[in-house]
Amino acid sequence: MAAVESGEAPKVDKDKIKAEEFKRKSRHEIRKERELDEARKAGTAPAEVDEEGKDINPHIPQFIVKAPWYLGMEKPTLKHQKAQPEREKNFVDMEKEVVRRGLIKNQSVTKFRKGACENCGAMTHKKKDCLERPRKIGAKFSGQGFVPDEYIVPELEKSFEGKRDRWVGYDSSRYREVIEDYDKLEMAKAKLRADKLEQDVDEDEEEQEKEEAPKNQGSEDEYKVADEEAVDAGQKFDAKKRITVRNLRIREDTAKYLYNLDPNSAYYDPKARSMRENPFATQGKDVTEVPYAGDNFVRYTGEASTISQAQVFAWEATQAGADLHLQSEPTKLAIMKNSVEKRKDELTTEHKQTILEKYGGVEHLEAPPKSLLLAQTETYIEYAQDGSLLKGPKPAIPKSIYEEDIHPNNHKSVWGSFWREGQWGYDCCHSFIKNSYCVGEAGKLPPLPMTLPVAIVDSDEAKAERKRQKKAKNEAKKREKEEELKKAEKKEKTDSAGDEDDEKAARLAKALEAEERAQKEAERVLAEDERKRKYTSMHETKMPTEEEMEAYRIKRARPDDPMAAAFL
Repeated sequence: MAAVESGEAPKVDKDKIKAEEFKRKSRHEIRKERELDEARKAGTAPAEVDEEGKDINPHIPQFIVKAPWYLGMEKPTLKHQKAQPEREKNFVDMEKEVVRRGLIKNQSVTKFRKGACENCGAMTHKKKDCLERPRKIGAKFSGQGFVPDEYIVPELEKSFEGKRDRWVGYDSSRYREVIEDYDKLEMAKAKLRADKLEQDVDEDEEEQEKEEAPKNQGSEDEYKVADEEAVDAGQKFDAKKRITVRNLRIREDTAKYLYNLDPNSAYYDPKARSMRENPFATQGKDVTEVPYAGDNFVRYTGEASTISQAQVFAWEATQAGADLHLQSEPTKLAIMKNSVEKRKDELTTEHKQTILEKYGGVEHLEAPPKSLLLAQTETYIEYAQDGSLLKGPKPAIPKSIYEEDIHPNNHKSVWGSFWREGQWGYDCCHSFIKNSYCVGEAGKLPPLPMTLPVAIVDSDEAKAERKRQKKAKNEAKKREKEEELKKAEKKEKTDSAGDEDDEKAARLAKALEAEERAQKEAERVLAEDERKRKYTSMHETKMPTEEEMEAYRIKRARPDDPMAAAFL
């Protein structure tokens, strides 16, 4: 062991040590070693002792306690885990070693030296490693502006602590600049405090002069001063020291944690004296009825949400590169936020309009009224017990495709509303003649007795009959003319429809021929070799017409049709 400490290589009988190392142990010996190891860990047996008489922790693994065979350790030890003395001699003492860095001071170079940097003229690096700004004419050719050489840091063999020392080679004189900066700042603050103190003294002298002057004010001014003192009585404020003491909670107020003593209610933070949730939430009370609704209630009411949104916008704008601050520049922030939101709405509208122009569907965005959409209205309607309507508009009667409620010749009812003795008539005047003029209630009266001579009565009836016949003829002629006009218009429409049908048939025939040609071309292309096919990227693609779609439906193959093979 002395040979190891002195640094000399011990004389080791390697064959003997190998034989002992790899000697096979019996089961009994292995069991004894295991029981001894367990007893040492449990503390019932004394710990193992190294060469220096120190106890070895039994919980240390064997692969750490056991030394390599080439060290020649006959007893258990931990010296092989520590730094060896012969190696520590090579370590540099970083406390005594001074490592210089930077440029060599007081070095004057007047001419270019061979092997120096062509850019700056330093001997410690080459042109490709130079950190100076590349010059248009280097120091090699200009002969001016030579930079001093740098200190070359030697490669030192450091110990474990030396490799991890952050302050190795630090020059303490560099910290003098930082101390000087702080000293200048403290001097400036002291000067400002002295100027402020002199100004406060002058103000106090002016106030004392005003107080010593005769007071000519009336009792009203005295009442005002008393009111101001009463307002400021609960706050300690010193104008000279500019220190405000925060008032404590008024003793008469109920503490937040006493509103609801249920342990499962809102959580009270004693450190911050805050209760964020509503303590009355489990009791089913309205927020407006409770004396305290939680700290978060104030955050989500009034303009608190607007301010929080503005703060988030300021943070996002700052991350994007804009210089915004909510407290220092609120107007600038509000203007920029409004402009950004306006631009965002414009882009959203433009994007929506572009999609609608490209794909259509504007008619689906126009929502019908709520009365039609939900079958609900706000119109008040009241019904009786039998289902009859008492208040409200009458329900609309559905109409048919025919003309309704048309009353010609001053009639109040329609033709066919009256029936008697197998004849139809008008209910308003009981007239059985369809083209008659309505006489009202007079037509419902029974006929007058026949008191006039027969000849006169017959002549009046004959005149009335002739008038009716003449009127009927005129109306018949008028109806004939209208029917002729309708027939002529119908004939013109039929002729034009026939021409359109002919044109449509011609277009369909052309589309069928084109479809046949396309099918033949497709069969030809499919029959060819894939490597000899032509590119189809230059083919014109457009929306097919109705005739082309009809031709495709006619000509397309239908494998599920059982009669398809009969037409091949």
